Amino acid sequence: MTRTDALSRALDTPGEPRLRPLPPTVSALLRALAAPPRLAAHLRLVHDVAYELADWLAGHCPGLAFDREAVLFGAATHDIGKTVHTAELSGPGSEHEPAGRELLLAHGFTQGQARFAATHATWGEAGVTIEELLVSLADKVWKGKRVQDLEDLVVDRLAAAKGAERWEAYLELDGVLGRIAEGADGRLDFQAAFPAHA
Repeated sequence: MTRTDALSRALDTPGEPRLRPLPPTVSALLRALAAPPRLAAHLRLVHDVAYELADWLAGHCPGLAFDREAVLFGAATHDIGKTVHTAELSGPGSEHEPAGRELLLAHGFTQGQARFAATHATWGEAGVTIEELLVSLADKVWKGKRVQDLEDLVVDRLAAAKGAERWEAYLELDGVLGRIAEGADGRLDFQAAFPAHA
């Protein structure tokens, strides 16, 4: 199987459970960049989890305004810099973060869209938006990883928007993240089925 075939499978295979497709502009960019198939699979998985989080948040906390399309785009492109820094597909590193931002800008995407590639690992910094927190959260929980400091920031936003006690907001968020985390093994298997390199 060629890399192009594997990339097409990563982008188009329905998956189990059924995965949502990436935004068409993102799929087209990944094809144009001949992205590593495993990266495409990863972006699709994080996008799918971000979709679940956005649906949940809209239904359970309508008072917390957020840009749903920005969250979904950010999740779909957060690691796109790994098309440049491919060693970071299987090892540590953060060079892909500014590289991803620059890559998106070079391909005509806006500053607002490109920011997620650079901010998805910096959720603890001052001024972080709810959209950035949701992308970061999706990037953790897709594989079942729970990060208390990150979740606390989301809980604070939920509690403030709902006028609820912090513990109530925590229980609500914990419930949805626990449910999403239960599917981590299947998502990890899906990602591992695709090659990291050609």
